[in-house]
Amino acid sequence: MAEAPTPEPTGDELLKALSALGNPHRMRIVAALTEHRNYVSALAREIGMGRPLLHMHLKLLEAAGLVVGSLEVAEDGKSMKYFEVAPFLYELTPQLFARAVRTLSEPRSKDTTKEEAK
Repeated sequence: MAEAPTPEPTGDELLKALSALGNPHRMRIVAALTEHRNYVSALAREIGMGRPLLHMHLKLLEAAGLVVGSLEVAEDGKSMKYFEVAPFLYELTPQLFARAVRTLSEPRSKDTTKEEAK
């Protein structure tokens, strides 16, 4: 059975993903989670980052759809949030950007339009 093609990202989705990946800490987090899923405390130790900062980065990656978090209860009754990489594939081409721009929800600023007219 053939896999269904991945839908092309909207301009807003593409911006979120590129913004999320445009940070070396978040790139390291994605790389670490590619190896195996992990819970926050262990991931923080693995990449040498404090948990509050890690939470902030994970929240941005999760909002961009690049990682997925799930709350699980350990045998001792403690809740632990595990994260893993979500499957994603972006083939960045000029044509993709041209199509994505047409779907951006943020309108062009008036100042930009005036500058382009000069």
